[in-house]
Amino acid sequence: MSQGSPGDWVPLDPTPGPPPPPNPFVHELHLSRLQRVKFCLLGALLAPIRVLLAFLVLFLLWPFAWLQVAGLSEEQLQEPITGWRKTVCHSGVLGLSRLLFFLLGFLRIRVRGHRASCLEAPVLVAAPHSTFFDPIVLLPCDLPKVVSRAENLSVPVIGALLRFNQAILVSRHDPASRRKVVEEVRRRATSRGKWPQVLFFPEGTCSNKKALLKFKPGAFIAGVPVQPVLIRYPNSLDTTSWAWRGPGVLKVLWLTASQPCSLVDVEFLPVYQPSPEESSNPSLYANNVQRVMAQALGIPATECEFVGNLPVTVVGQLKVALEPQLWELGKVLRKAGLSPGCVDAGAEPGRSRMISKEEFAKQLQLSDPHTVAGAFDYFQQDSSGSVDFRDVALALAALDGGRNLEELTRLAFELFAEEEPEGTGRLLYKDGFGTILHLLLGSPRPSTATLHAKLCQSTSTQGLSLCQFQNFSLHDPLYGRLFSTYLRPPYTLRVNLQAPEAASHGIPTPTSNGTVDTSKPKND
Repeated sequence: MSQGSPGDWVPLDPTPGPPPPPNPFVHELHLSRLQRVKFCLLGALLAPIRVLLAFLVLFLLWPFAWLQVAGLSEEQLQEPITGWRKTVCHSGVLGLSRLLFFLLGFLRIRVRGHRASCLEAPVLVAAPHSTFFDPIVLLPCDLPKVVSRAENLSVPVIGALLRFNQAILVSRHDPASRRKVVEEVRRRATSRGKWPQVLFFPEGTCSNKKALLKFKPGAFIAGVPVQPVLIRYPNSLDTTSWAWRGPGVLKVLWLTASQPCSLVDVEFLPVYQPSPEESSNPSLYANNVQRVMAQALGIPATECEFVGNLPVTVVGQLKVALEPQLWELGKVLRKAGLSPGCVDAGAEPGRSRMISKEEFAKQLQLSDPHTVAGAFDYFQQDSSGSVDFRDVALALAALDGGRNLEELTRLAFELFAEEEPEGTGRLLYKDGFGTILHLLLGSPRPSTATLHAKLCQSTSTQGLSLCQFQNFSLHDPLYGRLFSTYLRPPYTLRVNLQAPEAASHGIPTPTSNGTVDTSKPKND
């Protein structure tokens, strides 16, 4: 089986083969001693001046952005702005924006290819999206319209720039917002050049540039031609990547501003003309454009995406967290000196027992408030802030090395299966099935519901028997391999079972059946 670490892909396939690509949501910046000295010197001298001047220019943008929309009603803003407002304000914002990035160290923007007109390609799609510096692509695209969260309107200066841009705004709190955005994108994209181009980052979040994330279909719903735009940062040291796990905003900003010069390459690929099938199927259209862009970049096109705040990938019809959250729970418990096998779960099969955070701490014998909060937050809470203790019992059993996979799946079934109305046996219904896969694999519930429905197609019931559930989790050609490898801890947590110390410490180590055994290294 391939060895894993927190920065690697989850080892889904135990069969020999080429090493898997790196996790696109993780960015580790390794600096040599000489590089650290250089960044200390330049960070103390160059970065403060650059950042200060860049913020001054950012605030100078506000008057131009305000002037373009000043005095215009909401109805007038539903049409593209023309006349002196566009001539003066557009040129001012474009020039100051270039100065802003120049001051941050982006001395050159190298452009390759030819940008298509609005009539040729009403929509631009840019990738890979890897950093908050990516809006620099707006400059060679002549400030196209963008899609942004409505909440950003309240951010100083940024809100004014979004109004200036006549951005398409989507609200997380308005259920009808997504439908309105789709209609607005379609209206502008089919205006036959009346509106400027609309720019999308179809990945929807930042990665480390080593693989393309799954494209969201929003840019492709209108079914019009799109022009792919590639963004590269061909610098010897990657200081710009801002991934889910890696350097934070301030560190990325500081290190990039400390570079003497940062380069950006923007490449316009040929316009992609959708087929009739792609025009009517936005997901197919998005997947095909993703493959074209990945091929041009020389990196993999993946099914990885964010669901909520968790990065997931696709295995068959199931979405699976790239890294088991169970490992994070295990780290918290081990840090507190707790061995999962020593906890008396006391969960009653088939019946939920909701417990509060205080009861949770008492049951697990945890006293540190931070440890309690970190462990408790792993479980899904109801409206009153309580969790089902069956969830806790299953997670502890998965972290404990006392059960093999057959016993673990049997316990999972017993905890969440329900009695049939006729009293003829117990079945695992959609909710229980989803809870098990969410706890063990990090799978979002919509994907588990789809898979559960497919598994139940061959029966006349709405649930799975123990035999059917274990056939799925232990013997299925695809999902059986997933269960047998996914719960293994990362390589950095493994210890040599032959070492004398292994039996007396408390860190999980893998057994031959894919479960974990409890031991703890000296340096934990």
